[in-house]
Parts: sequence; structure tokens; C-alpha cells
Amino acid sequence: MRHLIVLAALAALACTPQGDPAVPSEGYSDDFERDRLGDDWNNTGGPWEIRDGWLHVRGARNRPLWLRRVLPRDVRVEFDVKSMSDEGDIKVEVFGDGSSRATSESYTATSYVIIMGGWGNSTNIIARMDEHGADRAVGPRRPVEPGRVYHFRIEREGDRITAWVDDEELASMEDDEPLEGRGHDHFAFNNWQSDLWFDNLEITPL
Repeated sequence: MRHLIVLAALAALACTPQGDPAVPSEGYSDDFERDRLGDDWNNTGGPWEIRDGWLHVRGARNRPLWLRRVLPRDVRVEFDVKSMSDEGDIKVEVFGDGSSRATSESYTATSYVIIMGGWGNSTNIIARMDEHGADRAVGPRRPVEPGRVYHFRIEREGDRITAWVDDEELASMEDDEPLEGRGHDHFAFNNWQSDLWFDNLEITPL
């Protein structure tokens, strides 16, 4: 009986309140070579679709597409992305709750928000939940070129989270109170209005 209780406790620790399984030790990947999103993804109401082997969205207005996998505490997340819009505005979330979304014009995330080419293709940031907050980390200016495919790499080790684009640092943040544990353990693609295409997602425990 005690053995069954221990197993049940371990299973609970490995899942979020939504019952999502953990990213396995060998990692997780998705190349979107299919017709539908599938059961691994939680669409919170945006126009997310798979088209020609890419994950496509335009006009999600902060209704993310959450991966139904629990991230490890320290992790590397990689993906390819292109924006077909002049405004750029490439956006993802990491270490969020797996279900949050905008219900009005205003949206405060449960995650770190990473943006390249935000605010009229002028700013690159990592934000701790509030992308408009004064505590966000702002990186060097590097506008998004429409149609160009970029390779993103996001890593957290210890209290530092860093994002690179094509091996050049986009932004980095040191957080003395890092987002972790239940409610801060999921990854999402996000979008406001730009025309975005994502591919080749890879998640690797560190």
C-alpha cells in the first residue's frame, strides 16, 4: 500500500493541474509535418494552424498555443521562425501555466515573455510576466527581416534566462525570484497581430 502511495505522489509531481506529462529525459521535438495540431497542444483561442509543414498564426491577440508538457527546471528550447510582416513581433512564452490567455486588450503573462522586433520592430526583450513592465531586460536593437528564417535558442540555468537568435544574444535576464514549479512550467508560442511561421521545435533538459 505504501508503495502505491509513493507512486501516486510521484505521478502528481510530474504533472500540472491539467495532468500534463513531463518532458522526458531524452527531450521533446515537433516538426509540424502533419495536418492538425494534435493532442500535444492547447490552443487557447487563437487562429493557430499547421500549413505546409509549419505552425502558422496571424492575429492571435495574446491567446497562446501551449505545449502540454511540463518543462524541467533548467532547459534549452530551440525553434525556427519567420515573420512575413513588416512589424516583425516574434513572441514566445516560457515557464508559464499552460493555460493563460488574454481575455481583454490587456494581458499579463504567467511566464517569461521573449519578443524579437516588438513595438514596431524596434525592441528585443525578455520580460517577467509583464512585457510592458519597467523590469524587463532589453537587448541590442536588431529588427526582424520579413521572410528571413531565424533560429531561436532559449536557455535557463540557475537564475539566468538567455535568448539567442542565430547564435547572437537577443537578451538575458537574472531573476532573484525565478518563475518555477507548478504554474510556471510550460512553453507556448504566442502572437499579437504579425504573420508568424514556426518550425522544428526542440526541448532539451539541461
